[in-house]
Amino acid sequence: MPPSSRWLRVCALDDIPLLGSRVLARDGGDIALFRPQPQQVFALLDRCPHKGGPLSQGLVHGAAVTCPLHGWTLNLDDGEAQAPDRGCARRFPVSLRDGDVYLQL
Repeated sequence: MPPSSRWLRVCALDDIPLLGSRVLARDGGDIALFRPQPQQVFALLDRCPHKGGPLSQGLVHGAAVTCPLHGWTLNLDDGEAQAPDRGCARRFPVSLRDGDVYLQL
């Protein structure tokens, strides 16, 4: 398996606040980890497709996050902006195992 598709442990599930986020700093752009439900985590590039706002600082509600800069709402499961807005934030596969969060990079 090539290195770009390996699973990497990034934190404990409890390190991400419920209805909140945590930022994983990395070259190529930070990744925002969102926890909308107790046993559910999503990962998006921490950059709104509209004007580059930090999604990690947005409001998590349902299975979406609202960018703090201009109010765009993005679906956490696929990174797509909700209508009438159009755009997409890069999504990263997430796996939960034994209370830990893994990302496929």
